[in-house]
Amino acid sequence: MDTPTGPAFRDATDADVDDLVALVESAYRGDASRAGWTTEADILDGQRTDPEGVRQVIKTPDSRLLVVEREGRIVACCQLEHRGTHAYFGMFAVSPTLQGAGLGKAVMAEAERLARADWGATEMHMTVISVRDDLIGWYERRGYRRTGETTPFPYGDERFGIPRRPDLSFELLVKSLV
Repeated sequence: MDTPTGPAFRDATDADVDDLVALVESAYRGDASRAGWTTEADILDGQRTDPEGVRQVIKTPDSRLLVVEREGRIVACCQLEHRGTHAYFGMFAVSPTLQGAGLGKAVMAEAERLARADWGATEMHMTVISVRDDLIGWYERRGYRRTGETTPFPYGDERFGIPRRPDLSFELLVKSLV
């Protein structure tokens, strides 16, 4: 249910795992993801996550999987992980049919607020596939900066998807929270 001031946020539970996997997959993979603008369907086949990966985020100490509900349905999520002076932001997904309406901005703002309030984080870190120029631009408009620091894409590990191109890597983006 939406609150009078916006979407309803809560921490994920084991009961949410299947819905969260479906949400993340729908936002990034396959034809359903093309309804939104965050699709990775042109660069990756296969899965984006699985029940074990989602369950692990829920159970990991100093980690939380934030769920956003609207009318009793999970419509967005993100992972937050406390890593010393910074927090890591990942597993960010918004239902493809709701993308472009401001929900993603609200989720990011709440994630940043929680990282500061709960952990005293002074920075938020995330990694983005380096060829995702539109997505990186979206994050830059929200105060994230490209660091130029990259890590290789895990080619051969199908838990992260099946690459359709040979030039994928992850770039670290950082935002000051102070």
